[in-house]
Amino acid sequence: MYRVGDYVFFENSSSNPYLIRRIEELNKTANGNVEAKVVCFYRRRDISNSLIMLADKHAKEVEEESETTNEVDLTDKQKHQLKHRELFLSRQYESLPATHIRGKCSVALLNETESVLSYLEKEDAFFYSLVYDPSLKTLLADKGEIRVGPRYQADVPDMLAEGELDDREQAKLEVKVWNPDSLLTDRQIDQFLVVARAVGTFARALDCSSSVRQPSLHMSAAAASRDITLFHAMDTLHKHNYDLSSAISVLVPLGGPVLCRDEMEEWSASEASLFEEALEKYGKDFNDIRQDFLPWKSLTSIVEYYYMWKTTDRYVQQKRLKAAEAESKLKQVYIPTYNKPNPNQISSNNGKPGAVNGAVGASYQTQTSLIGRACESCYATQSHQWYSWGPPNMQCRLCASCWIYWKKYGGLKMPTQTEEEKLSPCQTTEDSRIRTHMSRQATQGTPVRNTGSPKSAVKTRQAFFLHTTCLTKLARQVCKNTLRLRQAARRPFVPINCAAIRAEYADRHCEIVGSPLKIKSTRKPLSCIIGYLEIHPAMKPNVVRSMPSLQSPAVKRMLATPNHSSRSILGKRNYSHHNGLDERSCCISD
Repeated sequence: MYRVGDYVFFENSSSNPYLIRRIEELNKTANGNVEAKVVCFYRRRDISNSLIMLADKHAKEVEEESETTNEVDLTDKQKHQLKHRELFLSRQYESLPATHIRGKCSVALLNETESVLSYLEKEDAFFYSLVYDPSLKTLLADKGEIRVGPRYQADVPDMLAEGELDDREQAKLEVKVWNPDSLLTDRQIDQFLVVARAVGTFARALDCSSSVRQPSLHMSAAAASRDITLFHAMDTLHKHNYDLSSAISVLVPLGGPVLCRDEMEEWSASEASLFEEALEKYGKDFNDIRQDFLPWKSLTSIVEYYYMWKTTDRYVQQKRLKAAEAESKLKQVYIPTYNKPNPNQISSNNGKPGAVNGAVGASYQTQTSLIGRACESCYATQSHQWYSWGPPNMQCRLCASCWIYWKKYGGLKMPTQTEEEKLSPCQTTEDSRIRTHMSRQATQGTPVRNTGSPKSAVKTRQAFFLHTTCLTKLARQVCKNTLRLRQAARRPFVPINCAAIRAEYADRHCEIVGSPLKIKSTRKPLSCIIGYLEIHPAMKPNVVRSMPSLQSPAVKRMLATPNHSSRSILGKRNYSHHNGLDERSCCISD
């Protein structure tokens, strides 16, 4: 049985966690179904990372001021699970079918005098301390905090002894505005107040704006009888030391009677309508009323008008209408327990695929990969029921108890590897970058594989900009034949032979990245040739003039022709070409 004011779980998706809502109204639709008007609560996973940082900063400030258990005393598991119990209140309303209710829960304002461990000990217990605005994406502190503790207690000084002087600064103390032990009797004071009301009625008759707002004498007399007129009369009597003749002369000075008007008379009819509309939407949250509906009014003026408005017939009529509407509306609704199977259930017994007609069915291939896979939360390998969790390509699963925890609290029981790394004192820049990326996935509910390697995460959604150097841009133009950009773009998963490109670039431009520039010489220097000829004088060869025959071998030439051999498979030249030598010089040196 669910009633108005209950905190309940709503299910809007079979794989996502439950929504946490508070029932404000139960309405019956035209087709006979029941809809619930609810107030929205948001989890940490529903807001941005920047707002989460603000919430953590606010929580740290509260811990420093409170006298309860600090978060430092909690274990890593308790800190992890405590984040799942934190909610954020919103002023947003929505209507949901009552048939989507999946159970009750309890949500309370964070009590600073109570230990945070009490929320972990209670089942389906949540807390909130901040208000989230989904449209503006802002977090504000809730004003309804419980002011309990030594910070909110008044310092009562000791009683002065008899004859002891009061050394306190009198200007900072309260001011006396009425003396009940005056010489005037109660009858004389009442007569003076009647004179003050009569003067106020006459002043309203002379004022043009007041005669428009209170056209009848009865309305003017009622306005003159308000507290503002009585307060002015009593204050005047006290200032003139309770002298009636002097006080009456002040009520009617030379310029005419004194007119005292309160907030009920100052506000126009349109401003009063705006106030009633804002009060219906925000309740007694006067800051929001002033910000969204009446920004030209001061907060003091709005508060005073509210308490005066509660004394009018308008307030009584609206209260009666609301009571009549509440009688006609539903106060409670019965929703049977939801027993339908979840689509994320893995239809197998302990991970073993079922057999169809003595043979393994078609689901064997999809279930084989899950055999022996542990729960992503508690790492258990046995459970009476398994549930698929996360994207299908990740092939993650949760046991029955962890699945219920995921649906209720929106997280895993055990902290993941990325959350454990947050507590480590020394972290490199690369580890920080990977941890930030993986924590973003964990916040958004994306499963992160706990394989021990930080690289085993899904692909990031952030875009990147590839900044190329001038040498890389030049290599694209010089090494077009080897690089083949069109073919490489069509096959993005095939690696490019960078060594061949570097070799060809170095061959054409005589430089390699990281080595000094080398200049190739097309021939040997003149000094080397002269030195060689001095050591090896030239000899005139004997030319044998004979007819060539098939039996006699051809004369071997001393100087061989240049060998234009092809390059290697990596595009490199042979040693002689690379060092500026040809085979002719090699034969001479030999």
